[in-house]
Amino acid sequence: MKRTQLYLDEEMARTLAALSRKKGTTVSELVRESVREKYLSGKDVDKVALARQLAGIWKERKDLGDIDQAVRRLRKDTRRKRLGIG
Repeated sequence: MKRTQLYLDEEMARTLAALSRKKGTTVSELVRESVREKYLSGKDVDKVALARQLAGIWKERKDLGDIDQAVRRLRKDTRRKRLGIG
């Protein structure tokens, strides 16, 4: 199991705490149950459609500068040059 952290508003936290006491379970188990029902309830995730929805999600941002140039700079192999062997 992977540990994660969630930030809940006060109403959500109170509701989950009350429900966990009522059901005799933990808030964590209630959250896992909700995620299973909402996202893993036998529906196959269409990864291609999801990728298409996410593609270009930042393309309209103006605060990131020239992304192509930044990516090329990050991908540029400088290890051999730094080590003086190339």
